[in-house]
Amino acid sequence: MNRIFNFGAGPSAIPLEVLEEAQRELVDYKGEGLSIMEASHRSKMYDEVHSEAMSLIRELYKVPEDYDVLFLQGGASLQFAMIPMNLSLGGKAQYVDSGSWSSKAIKEAKIQGINYEVVASSKDTTYDRIPENIEFDDSADYAYITSNNTIYGTEYHNFPTTKAPLIVDASSDIFSYPIDWNKVDMLFAGAQKNAGPSGLTIVIIKKELVARGGDNIPTMLKYKTHADKDSLFNTPPTFGIYILNLILHWLKKNGGIEAIQKKNIEKAELLYNAIDNSNGFYKGHATKESRSLMNVSYNIKNSDGTNNSELEAKFAKEATEARMIGLKGHRSIGGLRASIYNAMTIEGVEALVDFMEKFQKENS
Repeated sequence: MNRIFNFGAGPSAIPLEVLEEAQRELVDYKGEGLSIMEASHRSKMYDEVHSEAMSLIRELYKVPEDYDVLFLQGGASLQFAMIPMNLSLGGKAQYVDSGSWSSKAIKEAKIQGINYEVVASSKDTTYDRIPENIEFDDSADYAYITSNNTIYGTEYHNFPTTKAPLIVDASSDIFSYPIDWNKVDMLFAGAQKNAGPSGLTIVIIKKELVARGGDNIPTMLKYKTHADKDSLFNTPPTFGIYILNLILHWLKKNGGIEAIQKKNIEKAELLYNAIDNSNGFYKGHATKESRSLMNVSYNIKNSDGTNNSELEAKFAKEATEARMIGLKGHRSIGGLRASIYNAMTIEGVEALVDFMEKFQKENS
């Protein structure tokens, strides 16, 4: 076994035992004589996987009965367009701009010409925090937030309360903490960070929102199309759903979402403590109250407080040589970034912290 520690932002690490189970079943799924990738999406063999994955999402997330669970395609990016297309009623849609992905969602609302408003933003501080004092209009068609900002390393630790339907893009922190469904009316995520391979999009949406979609929406872009057919209107991403099902079983086996949240807090504390105790050599991008448990973005600083891009490049190169990949920061802000999603082990974070301390000693 020649595994490395994968700190990439996505597609990202998948639990080793999930990969090993998929490996065992790849050629012959449970004695059926074929791979799940080869099975018809109308077959009993696949239907059991499909239904089980939906059931496990409901169980682990405690999803109420008045919500639909959908398996779609097109990534979170397609949801940016589908949401205004399906949920706008001609009133006002309100957004919080907390990073690149919320900005892209706002752009899609603008393209469609709906009445939208940005009620809060942290753009003026390079998205280093979750905006404060967020107030949505109770009468808005919907209120939109991005729960975790992959690039900038910020995360909501409490969702805003509003009578307007709250829509949450949870692409980079899905299944990492419990959800209060009294606050959330729709949650969606691309699977490739915490829920499997790329190509699958998970949508959990109140049935009353599904019913909003009008007759002028293209068939494949209407939530009702997929809700009415249990996400089998057309061929779904069957292998991605199969891996999702294995990951959900892995989550359940390891204590569920509450247990994984405790593990995520422990990992994040290890890494942030290494940054905070470095005497200014490392500095996190996010303010402390907005720090993400999933993505830790940070810089190496010169004595005058400026970023040392030369040392950051050296850090990423030497970390790769030490079998830790994906630590180069996003091109929009540079620096370094460690993504420590559910599948990242404590041992992986400890290895990174050891490397950080060693690198500081050698380069101070």
